[in-house]
Amino acid sequence: MTTYASLADLAAAVGTELGTSEWHTIDQHQVDLFAEATGDHQWIHVDPERAKSGPFGGTIAHGYLTLSLIPVLAVQCYQVEGIRMAVNYGSNKVRFPSPVPVGSQVRATAELVETEEVPGGLQAVVRFTISGRDGGKPHCVAETITRFYA
Repeated sequence: MTTYASLADLAAAVGTELGTSEWHTIDQHQVDLFAEATGDHQWIHVDPERAKSGPFGGTIAHGYLTLSLIPVLAVQCYQVEGIRMAVNYGSNKVRFPSPVPVGSQVRATAELVETEEVPGGLQAVVRFTISGRDGGKPHCVAETITRFYA
């Protein structure tokens, strides 16, 4: 994990890798809870028996579940000291290039794409690439927009 002492230090890091998270295991319970929270009960996510004969050979995580891991993985990638708060401002260019089979381990790598001053703070665009231990195509690539307030 990379720690930045100030927003100015973060802004100076544009174009660099901020860090990589620890591995996180996606299990069926987590997928089922996400399905319950979102109402997305498609069989490729929640029916292990049927999914065995499906296109992925088993259940897979929802794409949006994979995206929703970014906050928990981001705090393992980098932090900024001396801020009052950080606010999720949105996302750009979210893609799911490959499915996440249930039981997989994933981690995120964060790269600072750009920063912009906003009243009271700094807006940062960070590209997160979520990949699996198996290598291959990433599971999710998303640019998040965070506003940091000093």
